[in-house]
Amino acid sequence: MATHPTPNPLNERAQHLLRVLIERYIRDGEPVGSRTLARDAGMDLSPATIRNVMADLEDLGFVKAPHTSAGRMPTVQGYRFFVDTLLTVQPLDGRELQRLRASFPLDLERTDLVARASDLLSGVTHLAGVVTLPKRKQAALRRIDFLPLSDRRVLVIMVINEREVQNRIIHVDRDYTASEFEAATNYLNEQFGGQDIAAVRARIIADMQRAREDMDRMMQAAVDMAQRVFETDLQEQEGVVVAGQTNLMDFRELREVEKLRHLFEAFTQKREILHLLDKCVDAQGVQIFIGEESGYNVLDECSVVTAPYSVDGRVVGVLGVIGPTRMAYDRVIPIVDTTARLLGAALNPRE
Repeated sequence: MATHPTPNPLNERAQHLLRVLIERYIRDGEPVGSRTLARDAGMDLSPATIRNVMADLEDLGFVKAPHTSAGRMPTVQGYRFFVDTLLTVQPLDGRELQRLRASFPLDLERTDLVARASDLLSGVTHLAGVVTLPKRKQAALRRIDFLPLSDRRVLVIMVINEREVQNRIIHVDRDYTASEFEAATNYLNEQFGGQDIAAVRARIIADMQRAREDMDRMMQAAVDMAQRVFETDLQEQEGVVVAGQTNLMDFRELREVEKLRHLFEAFTQKREILHLLDKCVDAQGVQIFIGEESGYNVLDECSVVTAPYSVDGRVVGVLGVIGPTRMAYDRVIPIVDTTARLLGAALNPRE
């Protein structure tokens, strides 16, 4: 697990009390008082001694009191010390591992596997699951066909690489004739068959910049439709699948209307989440961003646990969960790590 090294200024007693406090707060979501801490810690310490230790932890920035008469709750710095120094992560037991493995049958398509991983992360952790779509080493266009539908919609059928078939619907600005569809199909397959989709997109954009008078009507139709197809494809390749956002409503610290509104806007727009996950593509193992460590204000009350997934030894995407800072890290970390490995293994035959 990749971590941010944290200096250890605490003696053994302070470490134990901090661990007990954070574990209790993760479980209950309520500030922990000295009497509760003394009972949970199982140590023969007077309330005064515990209060002194709590005061020291507060001075160090590891805990805080929401108001004068309340107990203490961990800060981002306290969580970071807990995750880096005090947390013991156990591997999943055989039954849990088997249940996760069964969620990735080999007969699922690539896009279905990604959606399954996001749903699985959400369902098992009761948090929000996020998975970036895998970036292919090469996505070669083998064939493209157009089928006109109603209301100026067109079904596009693309064969990618050797076996993958993608269907999508595009909206066009005018009605096209059957001969224009046929000409567009023939032109695009002749010009771009076997080429990488990124290269196809670059050529389409270049063609669009040519003077209109240099194009006949058939070529204009082909280029117009192709631009819509390949811009959509690029957006999907750079996308992220999110599941279980509503799980976050179960945590009282995220339940305020404004916090939820901003969070759900972030999930809908996905840009900030995608940028954060992209930072993890080159990381080794699990990465954990606690509170403001993410660099995005909308996630200041949240933690993000991520892991990259690989195909043929090459990292092609990142998955993880988003939840409150008081998530059960000891359980979430091995689930994220294992799901990343299983998704990569399931995708291997397809890439």
